[in-house]
Amino acid sequence: MLEIFYHDLRIASHKRLYGPLGQYSTIEEHMPKEHQQYLQWDAKRFLSWAEKIGPNTHIVVQSIIESQKVEQQGYRSCMALLKLSDKYTNEHLEIACTKALSFTNHPSFKTVKMILSSEKDKDKAKTIKETSNKQSKNSPFGFTRGAAYYGRRNNP
Repeated sequence: MLEIFYHDLRIASHKRLYGPLGQYSTIEEHMPKEHQQYLQWDAKRFLSWAEKIGPNTHIVVQSIIESQKVEQQGYRSCMALLKLSDKYTNEHLEIACTKALSFTNHPSFKTVKMILSSEKDKDKAKTIKETSNKQSKNSPFGFTRGAAYYGRRNNP
């Protein structure tokens, strides 16, 4: 028996595990509330969700799960990764996972998120540039002044 004391008061006890290294035993009530919500989830459920998004998202989720000594420790990262599809769409998430897999065989949630946010920034910059160009070409009050304004003249 393994007993845990705090100020000479026993606050928990667990049956000691014998056998191969890496075993663990957790009493649900001892887990933080935000971790207890993942008890209803398992790797199969995350992998099924990822497969619906795309094959490369599936590979990334599988990699995250397999990278942990204890499978459940990867669930928060898997949930966060798959929830990115709410913000960026399934197609964008699949593209980001594809790009992440081109860099490494074991991408992390942070890598995929960084790819998505950098692509979104590029899209914003492109949209702003396109809007600016349309305004200057189509508007009689555009901001372009032309060569004559700056003193350049077409001399034959």
